[in-house]
Amino acid sequence: MIKFLAKGLLRDRSRSLFPTLTVMIGVMLTVFMYSYMNGVTNDFIRSGASFNTGHMKVMSRAYAGESDRSPNDLAYIGSQSLITDLKRDFPEIIWTPRIRFGGLLDIPDEKGETRAQSPVAGLGIDLFSTSGPEREILNLNKAVVRGRLPGRAGEILISNELSRRLGISLGETATLISSTMYGSMAAANFKVVGTVRFGISAMDRGAMLADISDIQRALDMDDAAGEILGFFGDQTYRGKETEEIVAAFNKRHQRDDEFSPVMVSLRDQNGLGETLDMFKYYSGILISVFVVVMSMILWNAGLMGSIRRYGEIGLRLAIGENKGHVYRTMILESLAIGLAGTIVGTALGVSISYFLQVKGINIGSMMRDASILMSVVIRARVTPVSFIIGFIPGLMATLLGASIAGIGIYKRQTSQLARELET
Repeated sequence: MIKFLAKGLLRDRSRSLFPTLTVMIGVMLTVFMYSYMNGVTNDFIRSGASFNTGHMKVMSRAYAGESDRSPNDLAYIGSQSLITDLKRDFPEIIWTPRIRFGGLLDIPDEKGETRAQSPVAGLGIDLFSTSGPEREILNLNKAVVRGRLPGRAGEILISNELSRRLGISLGETATLISSTMYGSMAAANFKVVGTVRFGISAMDRGAMLADISDIQRALDMDDAAGEILGFFGDQTYRGKETEEIVAAFNKRHQRDDEFSPVMVSLRDQNGLGETLDMFKYYSGILISVFVVVMSMILWNAGLMGSIRRYGEIGLRLAIGENKGHVYRTMILESLAIGLAGTIVGTALGVSISYFLQVKGINIGSMMRDASILMSVVIRARVTPVSFIIGFIPGLMATLLGASIAGIGIYKRQTSQLARELET
């Protein structure tokens, strides 16, 4: 009987190939949708953390109250000592100081007169240290379009789009006009040694990156930093651990001094907590609806496939096969078809998702005017759940459809078999 059933499945495409393809496509779409939504969420968190919030951030209390405008006059003084304490108390976290600043980048001609100007959003980071975390966090080695990373004092990077717009060549001098920590005017000359593209419109329109030591000198911020960002070693945000670290740090620094340090988590910055909750809620609804819809489609496919076989079922009953045996073999067939389609569909869905995770799809032309810190490269993210979520519509729905349709076997009457076989 097993050999008979196996031959029937292999020879009759309506019983094997087409149902398997239906299950495979449904499972593939389910796995891809889940991985894609994971990728969007992860990319949103990664971009925001890398360029702005960190997984956690330490600032002075006064700076934290106005952090949206990066007030360097309220920066924390004594940053090196604080970083040493942070590394001792929380060695599992990578700590790096930053200074955010705004200003005007002036490009002089051969006579020293202004040839071009543009406002810039500047970032002072640890660029000179080849073993420092910033090159990996900001992915600087891959972000360089022309030139190289700064290696000596007075060298900077600017965004490639800014360089093109202002007609800046590598090696040219650029003057930063800004204000010091104490409110006076600051002007400093830098040499442009490279251009970068981050794939984030808000950064690529007018970014300037310099080593933090150069910015400290230019803005009169000796041993001061606006922010000290903390990242987990694997660059993956973990909410529960972050909240524990934040609570432990703030408990140790409970002072009323407005210039005492305070730590905030990623969720407590820029309304990201509410955004992430809403994002998770709606993506969960979207994935659930998609899984349910695919389950209904595959359930209906299994149901219709089994109903079309009532003539075959009548023949098997007519030659004396037990109703219970017929029912069990139908269930086993649907299980085999569902399992085969689910395995192949999951493999295809994971493969496509992994390709998208590694390579991505650039949609920069569609987000040219965007001002949010989000990558223009669409990526998916494969997680352990990606390997099992397809079994819900692929196996369970197919099995359920065959089970419901198979109940009709027990309603077959011997007196009806001849009429069914005639048709």
